[in-house]
Amino acid sequence: MKRIPNIMLSAFRNTCTTLCSHHFLNPKPYFPLFLISTQNISLPNSTSLSKPRYWHSTFFSMTSGADSPNLSSEKLEKQFEDFRVRLEESGNLKERIRAVATEIDSVTRLIYASLLLVHQSRPVAEVIEKAKSQIGVLKELYSRLSEIVSECPGQYYRYHGDWKSETQTVVSLLAFMHWLETGTLVLHSEVEEKLGLTPTEFGLDVDDYLIGICFMSNELPRYVVNQVTAGDYDCPRKVLKFLTDLHAAFRMLNLRNDFLRKKFDGMKYDLRKVEEVFYDVKIRGLAANGDSAGAKQAQGQS
Repeated sequence: MKRIPNIMLSAFRNTCTTLCSHHFLNPKPYFPLFLISTQNISLPNSTSLSKPRYWHSTFFSMTSGADSPNLSSEKLEKQFEDFRVRLEESGNLKERIRAVATEIDSVTRLIYASLLLVHQSRPVAEVIEKAKSQIGVLKELYSRLSEIVSECPGQYYRYHGDWKSETQTVVSLLAFMHWLETGTLVLHSEVEEKLGLTPTEFGLDVDDYLIGICFMSNELPRYVVNQVTAGDYDCPRKVLKFLTDLHAAFRMLNLRNDFLRKKFDGMKYDLRKVEEVFYDVKIRGLAANGDSAGAKQAQGQS
């Protein structure tokens, strides 16, 4: 290796001395090591190149702000602590809602067991009176449910799935009772009134009402067959007209491919079954002659 001239070495030593005396301006000075020869250059004492004591304290004081690991960990822990509290409150609320929904389901089973007697040609007034005795219990349960949901304003549809199935069954039973009494369809507002619901606070969801009406139509074909068997040959005409009007009303709705649409499609089969019973009665000459005009009207609407 060629030796570096003494003039260059002298200049290099002066430069190193200057940098070392002012090394606090750059804690990590850069030396062009490729110019250094271990044979002709002696590096300054290591103690003179050591970092000043105040450098560490200055560096950590600059980095101990909002982005420090400890503070970030505290924020993370606080966030998940809030999540834990919210989830526990939501879980407790769900348990209370499900407890009331279970009681509603028990009451609907009692009502349905009472209404089943109508298929055995029991007097309609007697059957309905026994079933109506449970409506007051349902009203009280929905009042409790409304109080629970009111504890979380604006969260109606968050917990709606915990009672919607039971509500659809309730609507179907109330609609069937109403039809047995009047021969007409119970309205949405009438169901809310029977259950003590208020649209502004805790109302009846429209989908739950419509699905409940579809459930109710499933009972009518069986009712028609049993009534004809018992000798009521005019029942098929009445039910056919009611189902035809109901089916036409549903056709006004733009239903998507969801559960409601599937239940509405099932109504067509209910209508077809009642039509078959009505045609059999007409062909056998069992229907009264005075009902021919009503029968033609029902057939024209179908």
